[in-house]
Amino acid sequence: MSEAQFDGVRTAIIANKVDGIVREMTNTLLRTARSAVINSARDFSCAILTADDELLAAAEAVPVHVFGAQLQAQALRAAHPNMREGDAYIDNNPYIGNSHAADHTILVPVFVDGEHVFTAIAKAHQADTGNSVPTTYHAAAKDVYEEGAVIFPTVKVQSDYENIDDIIRICRTRIRVPSQWYGDFLASVGAARVAERRLKELVAKYGLDTIRNFTRDWLDYSENVMAKAIESLPAATLQNSGRHDAFDPYLPDGLDFHVKIEIKPQDGEIHVDLTENGPNVDCGLNLTEATTRAAVFAGVFNAIPATIPKNTGAFRRVTIDMNEGSAVGKPKFPHSCSVATTNVTDRLINCVGSAFAQLGEPYGVAEGAVGVGAGYAVLSGHDHRSSDEFVNQLCITANGGPGSAYADGWVTYGVPCTGGLMYRDSVEIDEIKIPIMYKHLRMVPDTGGAGKFRGGPSFEYAYTPKDEPISVIYPCDGQITPSKGVRGGNDGEPAAAWFETADGARRKLPNAVELVLQPGETIHGFDASGGGYGSPFERDPRLVLEDVLEGWETVEHATATYGVEFTMTADGLTVDEQATSRRRA
Repeated sequence: MSEAQFDGVRTAIIANKVDGIVREMTNTLLRTARSAVINSARDFSCAILTADDELLAAAEAVPVHVFGAQLQAQALRAAHPNMREGDAYIDNNPYIGNSHAADHTILVPVFVDGEHVFTAIAKAHQADTGNSVPTTYHAAAKDVYEEGAVIFPTVKVQSDYENIDDIIRICRTRIRVPSQWYGDFLASVGAARVAERRLKELVAKYGLDTIRNFTRDWLDYSENVMAKAIESLPAATLQNSGRHDAFDPYLPDGLDFHVKIEIKPQDGEIHVDLTENGPNVDCGLNLTEATTRAAVFAGVFNAIPATIPKNTGAFRRVTIDMNEGSAVGKPKFPHSCSVATTNVTDRLINCVGSAFAQLGEPYGVAEGAVGVGAGYAVLSGHDHRSSDEFVNQLCITANGGPGSAYADGWVTYGVPCTGGLMYRDSVEIDEIKIPIMYKHLRMVPDTGGAGKFRGGPSFEYAYTPKDEPISVIYPCDGQITPSKGVRGGNDGEPAAAWFETADGARRKLPNAVELVLQPGETIHGFDASGGGYGSPFERDPRLVLEDVLEGWETVEHATATYGVEFTMTADGLTVDEQATSRRRA
């Protein structure tokens, strides 16, 4: 990029306009979708790519959805070299670029004067995709055939702006909630068509040559920002390991993996090596190439204290080596990748981000809470109120975020792959859409991984069917191996869940759960919490006092863990500074 030709003001203006288009896509999909997982939990993403498959803008998209979206655009052009205006395509193929089969992606090529200029994508996690069991997280499936989802490898679904009815009928026949799916499909197509219209208006306003120059300049600028951020890092080779819990009976030994990161500030590059990891596993926990790349990018972005545009320009400065046929890499067909967006992806994001803490403060982050547990369960059954069958995913979990060198962990973090960008369900909306009743939802004090900056706390909840049995399926990592603290910070609390019978007896549930909950029976969930950053004794006593006053910590735990002594005065509870200094010494 020539500085003489670069117009920073124009580039900033158009970049914000393109971001605004993505936000309009997002608002369209959020307000028009049918599934609760989309219109309440916001488990979807929108983005704009260039005609040569580079991620240009994603605004507030979920990282695991879009940090590998360029692979889908590449697959689209390879399969359909003669695309035309008015075409739209559906893709959910985890073997050629999608995140996992449950993420249905609508891709719309945007043409100006007959030239393909952009590709608009709207990717939404479905409530049901025709799996052999009513869940989109089929952790037990050893291959795509046992998984059962309908796979669309960039299949044309609209021509001349009209639906191709054969494809629609396949989905409506094969998916358990056909009307709900069709509503979500129309919302996704609508979001992509909004982008098409707005991008055409953008080109009409500025001219095609100006827009071409902008896309080049914006991506080059983003690459330069990323390069400068890396140049400010110490040269180092970092190594870290992660572990996914055992899932009996299909992953009895768990899954261990290794990450090697080479920081090359002299070149402005980071190289991530994943080639020491083992082969695909015979269950649905394998990553896809898209989720592997997304996890590495997310971990790197979390760890570097700099504001960097999240697009292909920045990605150019991070190279990734991975094996084909690896559980942490690129999958080999037909191994199942049903849970590719969450469990192992979350562990890999944590592993990469926390590795940078080895450089010292202010680099890196602790590990965020993991666990797609009872608060993320897919529920299904018969709703007597409408006499319809239902399938919907709960998103009531909070899961505490990681402590960093600057801040405490986000309270409603979710899981690392979402980066706090999904929403949590409304209790009232859940109870309208699904025949369940929540008994309680509450934060749990003394649970965040202690540190100079603590992890987000745990959250507990309970729900029960109203009148008829419901199926409950979820694959909860994090009940054995907690999220780690870094630089002397404490680990977070592990997740847990219990089944309670109608007479009040309880039993602890395993990591992976598939059961039928009868009326009168209750699921109790306990979310994991985030790890802490830095020694708890380095935490500002004023912050510890605030935690106590706000209910995040009890006095007893604050004194025992953070070494802060308190005294009661006429003005209320205060820090006893002398006693605190003695205790911490």
